[in-house]
Amino acid sequence: MNTGVVSRRYAKALLAYVKAAKKEDKVYEEVKTLASYFERVAGLRHAVENPVLDIPAKLKLLREAAGGAGVSQELMRFFGLVLEEKREKFLQFMTWSYIDLYREDKNILIGKLTTAVPSPKLVAYLQKTLSEANNATVELETKVDANLIGGYIVEVAGTRMDASVANQLKRVEQQFIAKNRRII
Repeated sequence: MNTGVVSRRYAKALLAYVKAAKKEDKVYEEVKTLASYFERVAGLRHAVENPVLDIPAKLKLLREAAGGAGVSQELMRFFGLVLEEKREKFLQFMTWSYIDLYREDKNILIGKLTTAVPSPKLVAYLQKTLSEANNATVELETKVDANLIGGYIVEVAGTRMDASVANQLKRVEQQFIAKNRRII
C-alpha cells in the first residue's frame, strides 16, 4: 500500500480522535516534538522499526521523543495502535501528515523568516501583519544569517519578500553595471 495513503488515513483518524477529546492542540505540540526528533536523530526511526525491540520498549522510546512523562494518553493510545498493527515504518510520515492536517484544519500558514540578528519584536510584528493579510494564523520559522548585513527575508504562502541590505546592495551594483555598459 502507498506510504502516503496509510499515513494520511492514520493521521486523519488521530486528528478526529483528539478533536473529540478536545486535545488536538496538545497533541499537535507533541507530534511536532516527535517529528523534530525524527529529523534530528536518525537512529530513532531505525529503533522504532527494529523488530527485535518489543512494543513496551518502543512505546517508552516514543513517549520520551514526544515530550516525556507529560505525553497525552490519546497520543500514547495512537502509538499503541500503530505498533500493534505493525505500521511503525509509517510513523514518521504519519507525524508529518498529522501536522499538515492540523494546520489545514486550524487555518495555519507556515513561513520562514531569515534575519541578520535575532529580533523577537520583528517576528511578532510580521506574524501579526501576515496573519491579518492572509486571514490565517502564521507560524514563522526563524533563522539568523549574518550575510544579510541587515533587514530580513520572509517567505509565506509562496510569496517571498527580500528586504535585506545585502539584496539592496546587489541591486545597486547591478544598476551601476547596467549603466556603465551603456556608456562604453
